[in-house]
Amino acid sequence: MGCFECCIKCLGGVPYASLVATILCFSGVALFCGCGHVALTNTVNILETYFSKVTTDHAMLTDVIQLMQYVIYGIASFFFLYGIILLAEGFYTTSAVKELHSEFKTTICGRCISGMFVFLTYILGIAWLGVFGFSAVPVFLFYNMWSTCNAMKSPMANMTNIDSFCVDVRQYGIIPWNATPGKACGSTLGVLCTSNEFYLSYHLYIVACAGAGATVIALIHYLMILSANWAYLKDASQMHAYQDIKMKEERELQDITSRSKECLNSYT
Repeated sequence: MGCFECCIKCLGGVPYASLVATILCFSGVALFCGCGHVALTNTVNILETYFSKVTTDHAMLTDVIQLMQYVIYGIASFFFLYGIILLAEGFYTTSAVKELHSEFKTTICGRCISGMFVFLTYILGIAWLGVFGFSAVPVFLFYNMWSTCNAMKSPMANMTNIDSFCVDVRQYGIIPWNATPGKACGSTLGVLCTSNEFYLSYHLYIVACAGAGATVIALIHYLMILSANWAYLKDASQMHAYQDIKMKEERELQDITSRSKECLNSYT
């Protein structure tokens, strides 16, 4: 076999569907974790600078954000390993299907592992749907702030008192009602609207939400692939069992035929 034929055979064994799903999963998780981590850090800075001057008022929120950042580290590590495992499982299944007529045998353990991955991916897909919905909450909050900032810059804003434009984060339950000052109005809000932290955090939350959506799509893709692979392994196992039975029957038929010939020769 030449080099070209070897390359074609190797390329034929690559699970392209699993490879695409893995790239999409890695990209989505990287966007969600990276952008989410930076956006959470900027959110704490914005909160401490403009909405809550007393540390004790937002101490619980700060602890929750730090916990979420640690969770992000765990999510990134877990999905990096899980994506590699699913890609390896795709290579295994592709080899099992393409080597049906060789000495390679699909085992019950392999089918059980594929079924376990189907169940686990289904659970992770449901969990990431919740993560995707949760990641849309800060996008909604920052969008409301961005809309207020645009209203301040409109021509109609010059005809009214600029201090009437306020953003009160206490109404969202982020900080308690007794927090000081709890809201940003007038010139303070104008400074917030022109700050780089605000626009960077807003866009980072949007990208993080998009990353969570991409991860959901990747997990759905994985689920379809794993379901098909499990069915292929089951069919391959049945094919091997049929071939084994057929070979045994052919051997028994040959033995019967040879014994019949021997009896006929001895009788003759």
